[in-house]
Amino acid sequence: MDNFYRRDNEMAYISTNEIMQEQLKVKKIFREYNSVMPFDIKRGRELIAKSGIKHGTEIYLEPPFYCEYGSHIEIGDYFYANTGCLISDVGKVVIGDHVMFGPRVCIITAGHPIHPVSRNSGYEYGIPITIGNNVWIGGNVTVCPGVTIGNNTVIGAGSIVTKDIPDNVVAVGNPCHVLRKITEVDKPYYFKKRRFDDAVWKIIQHKED
Repeated sequence: MDNFYRRDNEMAYISTNEIMQEQLKVKKIFREYNSVMPFDIKRGRELIAKSGIKHGTEIYLEPPFYCEYGSHIEIGDYFYANTGCLISDVGKVVIGDHVMFGPRVCIITAGHPIHPVSRNSGYEYGIPITIGNNVWIGGNVTVCPGVTIGNNTVIGAGSIVTKDIPDNVVAVGNPCHVLRKITEVDKPYYFKKRRFDDAVWKIIQHKED
C-alpha cells in the first residue's frame, strides 16, 4: 500500500515528495487568500472553493489562515475563524454548524511517535478531529489529534484539548477539562454576571421563538 492510502486510513505513513507537492498546492492558494482578504471578498471565496474545503453557507476565514490539504476539511453553515487559525488536516477535520474560533486556534490532527527511534524513522500520522454544532473555541486553543468536541460546548481561551469533551459544557485548562455544565441560567448573561439589557434580551427571545 502507498503512503497516500496509509495517511488517509489513520496509519503510520511517510510524507513523501508527492505528498508534500499536494500540500504545496493548497499552501499557494492560501498565500494568495491571505494577501487579498478582506479587501476582495469575491476572490477570497473563489480561493476557498479552489482549496477543496467542503463547506456550507456563510463561512469566513479571517486572514491569515493556514491548512495543509484543504480537501480534508468539512465545515457546516455559519462558521467564523478569527485571525491566525491553523488547521493541520492530515486527518479529516469535521466542523458543525454555527461554530466560532477565537484568534490563533490550532486544530492539529498530525503527530509523531513518542519514542525517539520510532520518531526518527520519519513515520507520522493523522487522526481525525470532530467539532459539533454551536461550539465556541476561545483564543489560543490547541485541539490535539483524535479529539471530539460535543455540541453547544465552549472551550476556554488558552486550553489544550487532549481528550473528548462532551455536549453542553464549559471546558478549560491544560489539559482541558470540564468546568461546568451550560444551563438555562446562563442565557440572560453576555459576560460573567453582566445581563443583556432589555432591548437586546427581547431580540434574543424573539430569535428563539
